[in-house]
Amino acid sequence: MNKTELISVVADEAGISKKDADKAVNAMLDTVVKTVAKDEKVQIVGFGTFELHSRSARQGRDPRTNTPITIPASRVPAFKAGKAFKDATAASAKKK
Repeated sequence: MNKTELISVVADEAGISKKDADKAVNAMLDTVVKTVAKDEKVQIVGFGTFELHSRSARQGRDPRTNTPITIPASRVPAFKAGKAFKDATAASAKKK
């Protein structure tokens, strides 16, 4: 499912116009990105948690030359699924 399809489903489920659903979805996504960028956690109970994780510097290899390189430390966004989300997807996987 892509963003346009998501907006259509949200509009249908909520009984609102696609224009309003587009505004709502974009506002939600923008808020999550801005909040996580400020190193704050966004927790949606039953769905999951968005937050920044730290990656320490580590050794890697340049695949072209096979020479060792140092990969610098970084902060990366991460998502951890909530219990209800995990349970719903696990139940779906068992059916297949």
